[in-house]
Amino acid sequence: MPLGTWLKAGTSAAALVLAMAGAATAAPAPAGESSAAQAAAVTLRYDDSRAGGWEAAIAAGVALWNANVSNVHLVEAAPGTVAEIVIVATTGWPQATLGPVRPGRQVRVELGSQAVDQGYDKTRIAAHELGHSLGLPDTKPGPCSQLMSGSSAGTACTNATPNATERSRVQSAYASGIAALVPTDGRILVDAP
Repeated sequence: MPLGTWLKAGTSAAALVLAMAGAATAAPAPAGESSAAQAAAVTLRYDDSRAGGWEAAIAAGVALWNANVSNVHLVEAAPGTVAEIVIVATTGWPQATLGPVRPGRQVRVELGSQAVDQGYDKTRIAAHELGHSLGLPDTKPGPCSQLMSGSSAGTACTNATPNATERSRVQSAYASGIAALVPTDGRILVDAP
């Protein structure tokens, strides 16, 4: 076979290999998020087995956080497994350990009936206290549009959705899974007015 034919065959083969490699790397990401974003999300388990009467509010608060941030995902802990967020019902004021909680570590959320007795919304309370676990401090006084304004927004406020600033802070706290490297503050934040 003449040299020119070898060169043409080699060039064609190289072009074919490069074209196939390009097609493999240009394949679309799975529906929803890229696989890198999915791998970077931090999963935190919560245990609400001692939060009788708050189950619906907790489920709604968890759903709102999961719908509004992608770097961290809250899931209910399976029976017998250790949870990062332990949620209990109490008779006092709601309070929580300030995070961001790290995988394998643990924070506590107390959902106090005293706030409900005074007219505060259960779902807003649950979402607010989960926000503390995710690293958000109170922003008191503040408007109803700020989830972390807590009781300062008044009893008429039922907003349980984190605003853009709150979402951004949680996204940053759990960016690329770095929450495992960020120490938990450990302070207990009591949400009495």
